[in-house]
Amino acid sequence: MRWTFCARFDGTGCNDCYELVVGNAGIALAALELGDLDMAQLALQRYALAAEPTAGGVHWEIRAGAEPRLHHISHGTLGIVYALAAVGHAAGRPDLVELALVGAADIVSRNDAGPNGFLVAHSDPQQQHEKIERYSYGWCHGTAGDAQVFRLLNHIQPNNPAWTHLADRCWHTLLTSGIPQRTRPGFWDNNGRCCGTAGVLALACDRHVEHGDGRTFADILVADLATRATIDADEIRWSNIEHRETPSTLPATTGWAMGNAGIIRELLRHARISTNKDPRYAIPFPDHPLTTRSTDS
Repeated sequence: MRWTFCARFDGTGCNDCYELVVGNAGIALAALELGDLDMAQLALQRYALAAEPTAGGVHWEIRAGAEPRLHHISHGTLGIVYALAAVGHAAGRPDLVELALVGAADIVSRNDAGPNGFLVAHSDPQQQHEKIERYSYGWCHGTAGDAQVFRLLNHIQPNNPAWTHLADRCWHTLLTSGIPQRTRPGFWDNNGRCCGTAGVLALACDRHVEHGDGRTFADILVADLATRATIDADEIRWSNIEHRETPSTLPATTGWAMGNAGIIRELLRHARISTNKDPRYAIPFPDHPLTTRSTDS
């Protein structure tokens, strides 16, 4: 696997993308998961020079020359923050951790939900404003994913109460957002792990394990997923909605981000939690911090 990474490395990165999902931030996390700290650090070496100062901190392009600037975990600043913090902590690189903190500060400065909540816009300038909501709540571009970054930072800096406070504000926003109710066309039309209900369920289960306050909401999310499942003689599957298309019900898919695999993964974990079994994932993902019970820390 290391040979594959190095074969694509051009001296500054493995491709021209900065983001988590398809860029060098994600490659760094994969290398870290495989125990290759050298490659993880090489994949991140361009980020200090590429950071763009903002009024609140720094942010990055999605890829070289691309507009706009995205803010959240999948394709934006917080995904880069996650990789910098995780690799910097593992490698004993305070410079990478500090760069992560300055990136996080930019996102915190953009909060539009007041002192009790946390809600940051999708992008600036708004990407595809005619098609993409300004605010979201899922893992990829919204509050559920933001909370995972703050959970990681809390693991790295457990004596800094700011990270727990920010994660709590994310939780407050999710609880008061109206999800999983589909209150209007385009609002919460997705069941998946990336953009929809399953990704919020992951955080609700984390909250239950770490703080004891997520089980009720987790049960609501699971009930909603059960209601929206298509069940026939051979299978259970989930479809998402695109209200601008006709027909609006999209074909069911099998993958992690939008499909059955990501939903099933979270349902299995919820089932273990509901029966007082081990709440950890059988196979953890590098972009999701492990849960730590308050009594274990």
